[in-house]
Amino acid sequence: MVEQVAQLTEWVGEGGVVVLSGAGLSTDSGIPDYRGPSGSARRSTPMTFQAFTRDPVARRRYWARSHLGWRTIGEARPNDGHRAVAELQRRGVIGGIVTQNVDGLHQAAGAAEVVELHGNLARITCLDCGDLTPREQLAARLDAANPRFTAAAVAINADGDAELDDTDLDGFTVVDCEGCGGMLKPDVVYFGETVPPARVARSFELVCGARTLLVLGSSLTVMSGRRFVLRAVKEGIRVAIVNRGVTRGEPYAGLTVDAPLGIVLPNIVDALATVSPVNAGV
Repeated sequence: MVEQVAQLTEWVGEGGVVVLSGAGLSTDSGIPDYRGPSGSARRSTPMTFQAFTRDPVARRRYWARSHLGWRTIGEARPNDGHRAVAELQRRGVIGGIVTQNVDGLHQAAGAAEVVELHGNLARITCLDCGDLTPREQLAARLDAANPRFTAAAVAINADGDAELDDTDLDGFTVVDCEGCGGMLKPDVVYFGETVPPARVARSFELVCGARTLLVLGSSLTVMSGRRFVLRAVKEGIRVAIVNRGVTRGEPYAGLTVDAPLGIVLPNIVDALATVSPVNAGV
């Protein structure tokens, strides 16, 4: 592993790096991942856009679970991995960041030029008027509308959806848009929704302009993230992966490191501390 980290440090030090991050980067912040060592098998089916918009009971149950889950996601803070990415970007070796995460921790750590592929749980959108409001504002309204809601989460998923016993879901009151009375939804991409084309296009633009695509904390199980690895390989761009456990990107990677991100990334920062900042090249 020492040799791989040394090689990765050399690649990062050359600049032109674009990061593709997944849930594994946020586990040290207390947010479980989907399939890695901290992940837990979810008992409930992930919410689909169709169920959310068409089934009032499913929507109420989702908001009860998500309201509890937000207490974990909203209180999460950047970890050493997030801070290392932001520092490497500040130094000019990392350019753009494409994240599959919806926790906003890259930006909280000081990173810029972050493409939030699947959106951000900290924003609430109205499906009728399009108004965007802070999640904290909605959380306060839900607390006021549900003073007797004292359920405790069995587990929290990386998308902020908590696992609850069905008996704890009954009677939860959903609130609507204060402006138009329309349906509110977290500003994230649900199963059955399409990632906005502009985000995908910008992500491909960043990847195709990179010298190295650095995958951090993603198993690359779903095509939403793996497609960027496939494009990088097609364009002759080298791919490096740092992740705990096996990923579906290993056949395409020129370098893989199976180690904690919170250790590997700060070590790279330290190793490059005496190197002058460079043009990120993306």
